[in-house]
Order: sequence, then C-alpha cells, then structure tokens
Amino acid sequence: MKNKILFCILIFLLVFIQGALLAQETGTANPREWRQAFEHGKVIFRQKDFGNAFISFNDAKRLKRTYFERLERNFIDLLSITEVRRMGDSLDWIERYINERHYAGAADALEELYYYFPRDTFNNSAKAALEALGRLKDFPEAEKWIGEIYFVEGELDLALAQFQKALSLNESNETDGFSIEVLYKMAHIRRIRQEYPEMIRILDEVLKTDRLWSVSQNPNSPSESSRSFIRRAMTRTLVNRGPNQFIIQYRYKNDESIDAHRLLGFYYYLTGSHGRAQEHLMFSFLIQNTVIIEELKRQRFDFVFSRLDLLAAEINSNPMLAEYVNTNEYYRTAYYLGVCLNIEEKRSASRELWNFLSTQIQAGEWRNRSISQLRSPFLEPAVEMP
Repeated sequence: MKNKILFCILIFLLVFIQGALLAQETGTANPREWRQAFEHGKVIFRQKDFGNAFISFNDAKRLKRTYFERLERNFIDLLSITEVRRMGDSLDWIERYINERHYAGAADALEELYYYFPRDTFNNSAKAALEALGRLKDFPEAEKWIGEIYFVEGELDLALAQFQKALSLNESNETDGFSIEVLYKMAHIRRIRQEYPEMIRILDEVLKTDRLWSVSQNPNSPSESSRSFIRRAMTRTLVNRGPNQFIIQYRYKNDESIDAHRLLGFYYYLTGSHGRAQEHLMFSFLIQNTVIIEELKRQRFDFVFSRLDLLAAEINSNPMLAEYVNTNEYYRTAYYLGVCLNIEEKRSASRELWNFLSTQIQAGEWRNRSISQLRSPFLEPAVEMP
C-alpha cells in the first residue's frame, strides 16, 4: 500500500514538473482549469481510482496557486507604481486609479478577490486586500481530499496530518461548514485509534459552534447565564414532564453539533460519567427530533408533533427519514438517554422513552433492550466504545 502511494507521488512530481514548464511557457492558468481538475479528482475518487485522484487534486493545487500568484503579481505591480504609492493604503483611491487608467490585470485581481470576500471585509485597506489575495493561493479543499485518499489507503498518520493542514489553511476556504467537516474526520481517526482524549478535545472544538452549549470565557457573562438557564430549563422539562412534552416545548436545530453530542454522550456513558452523558444525549435527541419534525412540516404544513410513537409512524412511512434515523442512531440515542435518566433516578422520563422504544419494531436491538429494562431496570455494561 505504501509502495502504491510512493508511486503516485513520483507520478505527481513528474506531472508537476511538466506543468510548471508549461506554465512558464504560457504564463497563465485560469480558474476553469483548477476547478475542472478538482472536480475530476472528486469524480474518480468516488470511482475508487485513488492514484489518479491523488494526481488530479495535486494538479488542482498547482493550477490554483499559479492562477492566484499571477493575480497577486498584477496587484503588486500596480501598488508599486509611484503614483499609487502616494495614495497610501486607500483601496477606494486605488480602485479609482485602476478604472481611470484601465489596468486590466489589477482589475481582474480585485474582481476575483471580491468573489470570495465582501469588499467591506478590508476596511478600505489595499494592504488587507493584498494579504487576502495571497491566502487564496492555498487550496484547503484539495488538501482535505488528499487526506481522504490517505485515509482509505489506511495511512492514518498521513491522513491526520493532511486534515490538520487543510484545517490550518481554511482561512481562504469559501465553503460553509468546512472546518467542522474536517474536525469530524480527525475525530474519527482518533476514535479508530482509540485515542479518546484527543477525540474528546476535537469534538469539544466542534461544540464551540453550538450556541446553547459553548461556554463563554466569562462564566458570569449575561450570555453564559442565559445559556445555562435554558439548559437547566430543558433538563427540568425532560425530567419532570417527560420526553413527549419536552419535544412539544423545545425545538433546537444545529446540524453541525449533532454528531459531537451523540458521540460524547455514548463515550461519557461508557466511561461512567452518566450526568454528562445525559446532557449530551438530551441535546442530540432534541436536534434529531427537530430535524425530523421540520422535514415533516416542510412536506405537510399542517403536521403537529404530539407523541413519539405517532412521529415514529411518520418516520417509518418516509424512506428518507427512515434512513436519517438509522444514520444518526436515533433509537440508540433514545435508549441510552433513558438509561442515563434512570441512573440519575429520573425513572418516569426513562420509562416513557423505553415504552416508546418497546413499540417500535424498527428499533431492533434497542426495542429488545428497552423491553428488558421495563421488566427490570439494569445498568448496561460498558462493553463498547462509541
């Protein structure tokens, strides 16, 4: 396997040298070329042609760097003109000069820059615009896909380093949720290698995006007090009024944090931190149900949630939602939330969850375990990590 990757690297170096010579001859690269190379790499990766995908992603990196280096050089040449230097750092004046004197290269550079960053990002600073243009030479998405190749080839150290590189370059990335996606991939590798402290650190980093979970630097700040109050109120509703009323009363959708809550909930349960597990599983279960209810409302505007068993009937008749609950371990989440509530002596709420699961054939083993719990509650042995 390592020989295969070394062979691919050798091929890439040959292609890179040829490409560099070609770039010197033509003096250019355009966005269509690097985007096409990148998209081609994704297509052949999905076809499991990892060697050629590796070459395509590296080719995309080279072409993008060549393209933005040219734009950067055009803008630097413009800024080096004596008249322009006298204008100081004013982007307004420099843009006016570009338009009046028809400096096409510098105009192209700014047009491309404003495609990625709103103009007001730079506070009328030409220096800030130049720095941002320089960052666009990086290609974190291509770096991430190279990490995917290392991962499927079993080279976990290389994959982890590549994902870390993609993360560190993400300032110049324009894709929403990119950092979260990469963090999850890094957490997955730590989980495979049973490096749980690192897995927890990464998942906690993901949860910084969760507005109801993330902890302020100042625990006495109004925002942190408000979050703590809401979390306590949510827990009281779940414990005192049960999961059906809990879901009637609360909605919370945060697609980025749902997996982190679920994985941490399972981990803390299996390591004996049942209180912490309960909080994470509560969040995960609430987000899951919010996603399901919102999708049903999108399909049928008059849908109203009333009970979990009626919601499950809707799920079972909807293939997309049925796949969603399997992918997100919906029934497992509900079961372990019930176990944690029982351990914390919140037995009414736990029995309501187990009663629900006991009626759901689709819940499989979580139905069977719930039936056993209803007969005689027991503490699940810690036999598997998340």
